[in-house]
Amino acid sequence: MIELQYYVSNLPDGLIYGLLAMGIYISLRILDIPDLTTEGSFGFGVVTSVLTALSGHPVLALFAGMLAGTCAGAVTGFLQTKLKVHPVLAGIITMSGLYSINLVCYSLTEKGSTTNLSYNKATIFEMVKTTFGISGQFNTSLVKTVVSLILVAVAYLLVSWFFRTHLGLCIRATGDNPDMVRASSINVDRTKIIGLMLANGLIGLSGALASQSLGYSDINTTNGTLIYGLAAVIIGEAICGKRGPLLGIFSAILGSVLYKLIVAFVIRESLFGDKSANLMKLTCALIVAITLAVPAVKQMLAERRQRKAAR
Repeated sequence: MIELQYYVSNLPDGLIYGLLAMGIYISLRILDIPDLTTEGSFGFGVVTSVLTALSGHPVLALFAGMLAGTCAGAVTGFLQTKLKVHPVLAGIITMSGLYSINLVCYSLTEKGSTTNLSYNKATIFEMVKTTFGISGQFNTSLVKTVVSLILVAVAYLLVSWFFRTHLGLCIRATGDNPDMVRASSINVDRTKIIGLMLANGLIGLSGALASQSLGYSDINTTNGTLIYGLAAVIIGEAICGKRGPLLGIFSAILGSVLYKLIVAFVIRESLFGDKSANLMKLTCALIVAITLAVPAVKQMLAERRQRKAAR
């Protein structure tokens, strides 16, 4: 029972960061843009969410976080398309600028100069618990899991619907072949900006929901979010393969959940000894390296079998 409770308590984070993985998948796989805005838009979503929630609007705080991420994506898209800044540099510029903006946002509270804030139970999860009279640690984990699952499912359905619309198909075509799209009299700059806004909007929503799940926000909660999202995308593709954007977005969510459970298992079983909790990034690097190596190993084994058959 204790082990079940431990892994159930990690499920909400896997689902919530699935939104982050969805955003990274859209920019990296669909738009074919290496967007490094992630940590900035995630952090902007976090601080915007906590400021809105402390005003007494925990549900509105989620939309505020998503809007914050959308604005960050618009800035990155503008730098890339209108000012012709390299995509990697554009992401770094936006991310760096948002770090300072986030610090200023934290200083707007009554506490003044601070880099962390508590929600004081003004979260969507506490609202659900209060409405249904739920208490207990295990029940709290179940509430977080169910609420996160519903929100992620709604987000996935909406994004899937969007990519079936004319505009969504234009964004997909832009990632595949921008020259062909431009020759078809479609505004490539507009589709790139909208795609990056959508991707970073999901990342901002992930930040808002993640901070509400934790019950506090901190300027350092953004550290490692980019590598987490990349790991989720890679793990998902290793399991589901590359079979189209809609399945790819779902595989990113699945990869996020599996990655979180793998990390929880590493910490639970102390695979790196008493330093397991301090070696999170090493664990992530190993998981990504192993996942990336799987296709190459499969190809090498297939070629070896072909050579043996030829002999």
